[in-house]
Amino acid sequence: MKALFTMAVLSTAVLCSCGGKNSQKTEKPVEAAAPVAEVVNQLTDQEKADGWVLLFDGKTTNGWRGAHKDAFPEHGWSVKDGQLIVHKSGGAESTNGGDIVSNGQYSAFELSVDFKITEGANSGIKYFVTEKEKQKGSAYGLEFQILDNEKHPDAKLYTTYPGSRTLASLYDMKKSENINFNGIGEWNTAVVKVFPNNHVEHWLNGVKVLEYERGSAEFKELVKNSKYAAPSYNEAGPFGEAKAGHILLQDHGDEVAFRNIKIKELN
Repeated sequence: MKALFTMAVLSTAVLCSCGGKNSQKTEKPVEAAAPVAEVVNQLTDQEKADGWVLLFDGKTTNGWRGAHKDAFPEHGWSVKDGQLIVHKSGGAESTNGGDIVSNGQYSAFELSVDFKITEGANSGIKYFVTEKEKQKGSAYGLEFQILDNEKHPDAKLYTTYPGSRTLASLYDMKKSENINFNGIGEWNTAVVKVFPNNHVEHWLNGVKVLEYERGSAEFKELVKNSKYAAPSYNEAGPFGEAKAGHILLQDHGDEVAFRNIKIKELN
C-alpha cells in the first residue's frame, strides 16, 4: 500500500512537471516599426481629386519667375533637398535675388505653404500681386508675414496697429492671434484662404489666426491707417482689391526655406 502511494505521488509530480513545462509560452521579440518616410512636394490622390495643384515640384524652379522679370533670378535663390531657399544677404528687402512670383494668377483660392525660418529672419507670402505699381524692388500685395518675433525688430514696428507686423499677421494692417509656432529651424505651415465673396483667412499650423473682408469698409479703414495709404501703393487701383494676382515669396535678405507649396482654386 505504501509503495502504491509513493508511485502515485511520483506520477503526479512528473505530470505536474511536464504540464508546467508545456504551459510556458515563448514570446517572440517585438520588431520595431520601420520609420515612415516623409512625403513632401507631392499630392495625394484625394488632393488631386479635390483640385489641388503643386506650385513647386521640389526639384526645379518651374512655375516661378522674378518679380518684374521674365525669368527666375540668377542668384539669391536655390533648390536643395526638396526645398526652395532664399539666401541670406544682409537683411535688406529685395536687394539680392529679389522676390519671386508664380506664373499663374488667382482670385479665389486656398494656398498652403510650408516654411522654415532661421534665427532673426524676415520674409513673407504675398497674394493679389499684380506688378502694376512699379517695376523694381519688392512687388506690392497683401502679405502673410513670416518673422522671428523674438529676434527681428519688425515685430515691434507698426504704422497704426500694434503687432501688425508679427508672424502670420496681415502685414501692417491686422495682428494675428492665437499663434501656434513650431519654432526656429522647424517646419511651419501657412495657409491663406480667399473665398469668392472676398472673405479672407490666415491660418498657421492648423489654427486660424485672423480673418477680414477684402474690399469692405473695415478693410478700407485698415488700408487708410497703414503704410499702404501712400499714393504709390494705389496707382493701379485701391491697394489689395485687385480681382486676381500672383502669389509671391519674399526676399528680405534672410535665409528662409519653403516646400509643399500648393494651391486650390475655389468656386
